[in-house]
Amino acid sequence: MNDKSFHIALAGNPNAGKTTLFNHLTGSRQHVGNYPGVTVEKKEGLCTHREQRLRVVDLPGTYSLTAYSVEELVARDYLVNERPEVVVNIVDAVNLERNLYLTCQFLELGVPLVIALNMVDAAEKRGISINTAELSRLLGVPVLPIVARSGRGVPELLDTVLAVSQEKDHPPTLLRYGSDIDLALRDLVPLLEEGRLLTALYPARWIALKMLENDEQIISQVMRADATLGRQLISRSESLTQHLRNTLDAYPEAVIADHRYGFIKSILRQGVVARTFDEDRLYASDRIDKVVTHRLLGPLIMAAILFALYSFTFNWSSFFVELLAGLFEAFGGAMQTLLPDGPLKSMLIAGVIDGAGGVLGFVPIIMFMFFGIAVLEDSGYLARVAFMMDRIFHFFGLHGSSVMPFIISGGIAGGCAVPGVFAARTLRSPKERMATLLTVPFMNCGAKLPVLTLIIGAFFAEHQAGYMVLATLFTWLTALLAAKFLRLTVLKGESTPFVMELPPYRFPTVRGLLTHTWERTWQYMKKAATVILGISILLWAMMTYPGLPADKAGEFAALRQQAAQNVKDIDQLEAEAKLRHSAAGRIGIALEPVSRWAGFDWRTNIALVGGFAAKEVILSTLGTAYSLGETDPNDAAPLKERLKTDPRWTPAAALAFLVFVMFYAPCFVTAVAIAKESGSWKWAAFSIGFNTLVAFTLAVLIFQAGLLFR
Repeated sequence: MNDKSFHIALAGNPNAGKTTLFNHLTGSRQHVGNYPGVTVEKKEGLCTHREQRLRVVDLPGTYSLTAYSVEELVARDYLVNERPEVVVNIVDAVNLERNLYLTCQFLELGVPLVIALNMVDAAEKRGISINTAELSRLLGVPVLPIVARSGRGVPELLDTVLAVSQEKDHPPTLLRYGSDIDLALRDLVPLLEEGRLLTALYPARWIALKMLENDEQIISQVMRADATLGRQLISRSESLTQHLRNTLDAYPEAVIADHRYGFIKSILRQGVVARTFDEDRLYASDRIDKVVTHRLLGPLIMAAILFALYSFTFNWSSFFVELLAGLFEAFGGAMQTLLPDGPLKSMLIAGVIDGAGGVLGFVPIIMFMFFGIAVLEDSGYLARVAFMMDRIFHFFGLHGSSVMPFIISGGIAGGCAVPGVFAARTLRSPKERMATLLTVPFMNCGAKLPVLTLIIGAFFAEHQAGYMVLATLFTWLTALLAAKFLRLTVLKGESTPFVMELPPYRFPTVRGLLTHTWERTWQYMKKAATVILGISILLWAMMTYPGLPADKAGEFAALRQQAAQNVKDIDQLEAEAKLRHSAAGRIGIALEPVSRWAGFDWRTNIALVGGFAAKEVILSTLGTAYSLGETDPNDAAPLKERLKTDPRWTPAAALAFLVFVMFYAPCFVTAVAIAKESGSWKWAAFSIGFNTLVAFTLAVLIFQAGLLFR
């Protein structure tokens, strides 16, 4: 095998199949992070083809290389600064004209380019035939037909990538933009070349185009490099802008875009695309959508699919959950027997096994839930959910594009609020964006899912799937009402229109489903084994120290000597007294005068305080709090059984606890994300306070109603 690793970048429009190809190429040999200084996700992986190792980077999806968004800026900067040997431009064969707009900009930038014409199977089903050889000849770069989800054509694509990587010369393509633009370019390009202004990074003509398009990043780079020459170039650009405004009532960027699309259309009309169908007939996806997105049937179908998802999750994961619970219980019993009494034993059993181990015990549920969500996502159904929910979102003062941040955050239980917060940046209206940022933490993220599963399984076991559907619907309703309140008060303003392109339905591939499921499950496991473990041990220490005062410890010693009670009962009383006197216990007791209105005792308060750091900690802290003081491993019971037998945990108290966990303050990482995306910590603080107030109000109402009707 050749030790040299070739560097290739995958680029293309959103929904063109770029990530599907990336997953097919790299499989499990990939890692995810963020680009330095921004919150845009960075994916890298390795693959091997013909004994040649390839380092593959999945660039953010973008429609253009003009830096109107962070994603476009990241993609462009990566191509310029990292200079991959080959850029693979993934193009949707069904939407060829729109996708080739980005291709034009790659050609003008002069990057080593290979076009992967994806989803040719979907194009064929629609009667669209594409002459890839002619398209390749007209564009001057290789064009390979592929089906990324099945791997069809991918080996040939990689053969071409390796061949192009050996080529040295990749001159930029010169497109024509009409006499006015071309004349301005002829004035600007010599000035850039003579002044050597950024020409080591970009072609001079491309820099001139970006200046005419009013690309803020390029203009600022030019001004930093040579302010005098920069002002001269800007003056010429402004003259062109004024001329076009006077003659065509248009801006240069609009004229440039029109000519790019004209170039694309001229190519497609030269025998590249042939259609063998009646354009007015409905395709399979359209026929399905007539039913699935129907105003009346659509929501009913969505509810049925949610119920099926939760039924599948709970029914198929129960065996594995019980198996893991048995393993942790046996491990805890072994530690009870093998280790001598002392802080180490208490920390390992109460802090690690009953704490973080309790979170890991829900991995099967998380895995099955993520698998079900991956099916909905890869099939194209989640996009239909967004389309249907748009009708409702406008009523509550949100934009249709807010739907995806809600879904990503856990609109279908199991997401994460952090990427949901980042996904809200696609919203153009600042007030709609802020309303979305503040309400996505209401969704049932993967961290809340084990808590919901525990409480529903303990107190409402006969109707688990039904309660999960109700919890999901109640979550959406509460989030939308909160958004309406915000839009009527602190974030007043009109809603903006929503435009969305629905991808065709597809059969998910087994490999794609397993990859998505494993990625998300591994993130959950990694968090449980690192962050949650650390917080669990910290909270165990807070629940253990400073311990009982000497006089109190003496009282329990005297009781044992008198043997007036069962020694085991005395040990349990002493353990509870120690927990009460611990730092965490004192915090929980201090909150009890307020929290008791919602049915929360001091022990529950400890868990909820820990949940401000991360919601998974609620489960681990409850496990620790209810296991401290166990002296006989044979008496140990799963946390679910302990809660069921505790007289303080009535169904009303459990339901109030469940609702409070669903809605109270976002975890610390989400709060940081809100602060970063909003540009101010005051909005993160507002989110913590507002969400907690909403959650506590609902919990009090539920618990007090339970007291009235019991």
